[in-house]
Amino acid sequence: MKLIKPNKQHEKSWKKALKEFENNQITGFWNIPGLEMNLKEYLQSTIDHSNGKNLPENWVPATTYWLIDKDEFVAHINIRHKLNEKLKKIGGNIGYSVRPSAHKKGYGTNILKLALAKAKEIGLKKVMLTCDDGNIASEKIIERNGGKLKEISDFEGKKIRKYWIDLN
Repeated sequence: MKLIKPNKQHEKSWKKALKEFENNQITGFWNIPGLEMNLKEYLQSTIDHSNGKNLPENWVPATTYWLIDKDEFVAHINIRHKLNEKLKKIGGNIGYSVRPSAHKKGYGTNILKLALAKAKEIGLKKVMLTCDDGNIASEKIIERNGGKLKEISDFEGKKIRKYWIDLN
């Protein structure tokens, strides 16, 4: 199992995973406004976004990684280099999603663990993560990786749990 930058080699399994996300009505940072899921354009956007270029409105510089297991795309994670006002309320520094067919196999815990090392390499000292209150799987993943619950707040009618993880 390894964390890598998005690439052409894993296009087939990535596209299968996108269908799984779509079929389960799961959206996230990989749904870039105005960009169809053409791999070449997507790869360029991940490079640009990591460098703070061509960011959609209200987005911040962020680096995307894919979790690959047995040469198959399993999950993706987005490490946001800083927080804006919205990310301070929901989203935080790190967002991740495991493809539905790979749920309940430990991938969430592993991708976050690997991403925390990458966040430290980027220069972050601590990171904020959020999840819906009652999302037991996400709560456990964050807490297993050192997440300390700081508050539960309201965002657009939902209760959101905010965690901080110290990277020092």
